[in-house]
Amino acid sequence: MNPSHNLFIIGPTGAGKTSIGRRLAAHYGLPFVDLDQEIERHCGVDVNTVFEIEGEAGFRRRESALLEECGHQRGVLLATGAGAVLAEHNRRQLRELGYVVWLQTTIEQQLERLERDHRRPLLAVPDRHERLQAMARIREPIYRDLADLAVPGEHGSVAAASERCIALIDQYWQRPSSASSQQTA
Repeated sequence: MNPSHNLFIIGPTGAGKTSIGRRLAAHYGLPFVDLDQEIERHCGVDVNTVFEIEGEAGFRRRESALLEECGHQRGVLLATGAGAVLAEHNRRQLRELGYVVWLQTTIEQQLERLERDHRRPLLAVPDRHERLQAMARIREPIYRDLADLAVPGEHGSVAAASERCIALIDQYWQRPSSASSQQTA
């Protein structure tokens, strides 16, 4: 177990990090921080605009700076962007500063959940399925290595998924005390 005052939610686009994260934060009495929304708040524009002006590299720099700032808070539930795990510095921050919960999902679930969502710059491509597969090939091994707890994605409501997460987190997360090891549900 990774004892920590913070809960960090990682996972692919469309896994439910924001929706489930809000419910988990309410359940655990923690302030909720969505890293993408923090970037938008700090920049005064949406993520698409940041990508258009600064490119992915500029966006990732902003993401890393805000992850460091928000991650050092004590007692926060933070939902990362799907690609925040790509930078080694970010992975180190996540490992050291929080208990990391990986919300898993399939490509099919992502396509279904993101069908009407056209505001994600990395999915503004003709073949979303191929793009999601390519991202999964790179990111899933990182998620797996980084996670203290992996929560399998299932079809169902956000409420049901949140309850499943709470049950697993309650089983494995300890607010500061013992040693660390990855648990898979």
